[in-house]
Amino acid sequence: MAPAGRAGARRTHPLDNWDTENAMGNRQEPDHRQEPGRQGPDRRPADRFPGLEQFAAGANHVGGALRPGTSGRKHTIVDPATGQDVLTYELAGPADVDAAVAAARDALPGWAGATPGERSEAMHRFAAELDARAEDLARAESLQCGKPLKLTREFDVPGTIDNTAFFAGAARHLQGQSAGEYSGDHTSYVRREPIGVVGSIAPWNYPLQMAAWKVLPAIAAGNTIVLKPAELTPLTSLVFAEAATAAGIPDGVVNIVTGAGLDAGEHLVSHPHVAMTSFTGSTAVGKRVAELATSTVKRLHLELGGKAPFVVFDDADLEAAVNGAVAGALINTGQDCTAATRAYVQRPLYDAFVSGVADLMAAVRLGDPFEDGTDLGPLISHAQRDRVAGFVDRARSYATVVTGGVAPHNAGAYYRPTLITGAAQDSEIVQAEIFGPVLVVLPFDSDEEGLALANDTPYGLAASAWTRDVYRAGRATREIKAGCVWVNDHIPIISEMPHGGYKASGFGKDMSSYSFEEYTQVKHVMLDNTAVARKDWHRTVFGDR
Repeated sequence: MAPAGRAGARRTHPLDNWDTENAMGNRQEPDHRQEPGRQGPDRRPADRFPGLEQFAAGANHVGGALRPGTSGRKHTIVDPATGQDVLTYELAGPADVDAAVAAARDALPGWAGATPGERSEAMHRFAAELDARAEDLARAESLQCGKPLKLTREFDVPGTIDNTAFFAGAARHLQGQSAGEYSGDHTSYVRREPIGVVGSIAPWNYPLQMAAWKVLPAIAAGNTIVLKPAELTPLTSLVFAEAATAAGIPDGVVNIVTGAGLDAGEHLVSHPHVAMTSFTGSTAVGKRVAELATSTVKRLHLELGGKAPFVVFDDADLEAAVNGAVAGALINTGQDCTAATRAYVQRPLYDAFVSGVADLMAAVRLGDPFEDGTDLGPLISHAQRDRVAGFVDRARSYATVVTGGVAPHNAGAYYRPTLITGAAQDSEIVQAEIFGPVLVVLPFDSDEEGLALANDTPYGLAASAWTRDVYRAGRATREIKAGCVWVNDHIPIISEMPHGGYKASGFGKDMSSYSFEEYTQVKHVMLDNTAVARKDWHRTVFGDR
């Protein structure tokens, strides 16, 4: 751990392989990662993901088969690590959405009518099929998103397979309240029934996992689904749907349409034959989705933005907090709604925390996502990199950039891990969702102040508290307004537990059995037990007692 008292010192990144010069001003040895125009065969997209060529048939999966879009507009997927074109395809338009919804409607009676055991068995086969395609999924995700392979192989893909296995089991446990004679004269029980066709929209930051979070609880409950992935990152959603078909899930149960939000997305959300909309993305777009969904009185599930606080009390394990902050802030290059973005550190630990985080951030290795030794990949696009840089550049007028705050000179959409101090609580860098590798650290004095600052944003998706005191931990978990509060850790998720937010972070739960509350209709069934023709309560309408 670095000594305290260096909170204002600017850090360099001596292990950053993407600089033309290192921290000492010496030229680095030539590295093919700095020269995307002179890449070897293993740098071509088709070599990185050998299954790429299959999607020449189209970026939609409708009724069990790949098909091209019909919008008349093309889109090119770009590898954000190199700037290379990966795949050009024709975007889906309203007619493609209509075809996908029709396929989902056709498949609904058979799938909804299957027994829970039959759906469970099919989903167990689905999990096995995904496991067999794990390396393809990892490579496709790294190629389209720029994620290091160690992240996709160890987090995105195994997490998705585990989710599939979980919902395969959960499909057999769609239970309602036990039957009983609650009125005395009747037997009541509760049925959980499918809602119908679900129209979901997934984001670009975790394309595979978000596809799974949308699709799995929906189909486990007997619904059919049309998913629109982000047009930047459709590859793993398509592989996911193909695996469902290969596993024997009936055609039309899982459909993918890849189109633009204003075209295919809005048509899907407002479609009269779509009974429910599930959306993950920004709060601003979520508001628009809500407006469209209410026009046809759809069930609505929203997982929106976040600005997760990371609250470090003065009795915390400092080394654990420093490591947790860097990992929690930089996961997926900070493109995570639950990423640690605001660290509030009680004043006795503040200087040492800032120093430790700065030193650890400086050791994070930027590089080729497909090469060993790479810790951090690029942002999803150059536009997103420039957006992140804009937040940091504007913050320079009122805060201190301790380390990072620059983009390396290469063809990829990279941005160095960035630590900022000295910002006011009401400043843009503290309040706005940046969605990049940026952590802001602020001090606090009393416990009351720290918890109040943690709650002082419109968002409430996730948070963490760092302390050795069980009473402080308990208070933090009670008082922080967020859908998940970790204690002495930040980021881990598990299939058995729900994920969803408070406030402007949306409503509804992904994962866990709680997700069935989103994807099922609850029906009360009430049976008369008296066989009496004229009930006593009839006198309120006609006759006397």
